[in-house]
Amino acid sequence: MNIALPEWMELVKPPQYADDESAMRYVLTLAQRNVDERTGGPFAAALVSEDHRVIASGVNLVTSLNCSVLHAEIVTIMMASERLGTWALAERGRFTMVITAEPCAMCMGAIPWAGIKRVVSCVRDEDVRAVGFNEGNKPQDWIEHYTSQGISVTRDVLRNEGMKVLEAYVASGAVIYNGE
Repeated sequence: MNIALPEWMELVKPPQYADDESAMRYVLTLAQRNVDERTGGPFAAALVSEDHRVIASGVNLVTSLNCSVLHAEIVTIMMASERLGTWALAERGRFTMVITAEPCAMCMGAIPWAGIKRVVSCVRDEDVRAVGFNEGNKPQDWIEHYTSQGISVTRDVLRNEGMKVLEAYVASGAVIYNGE
């Protein structure tokens, strides 16, 4: 299987960013473009280094590539692993996953397995569920679970802007896929 990012992603250059908000603005731009171009769901992610460089980014490709596991976080981890030449990202540094929505059950498992040590999220699980997506059987105490694994979590970064992306996706009439 060849996993190719949408061609338009080459046109959206990742910024050198100074804080979580500027990194989130970049990721929200990717998510909105994914909605506008109809190349997947309303989700995007970026893996960023401690020195504020975007290592890899990805968007949700579930519907465009007909593969239920191609969530933005998974695509980003795959792209980062290819770029860095390792499945164990922690071997290459301490990375932050910047995501437009809190991780679903599947992505919640992939993040620590990849060695990511920080998560910055935009909209909450309940926001995503409210528009119809099924996020899977995820523990209510997922943040404590991450903390116990040495992963810090920052929530609600530009949450209102993230809600606009979700609302745009729903308004577009695109598929709200939920595993059923």
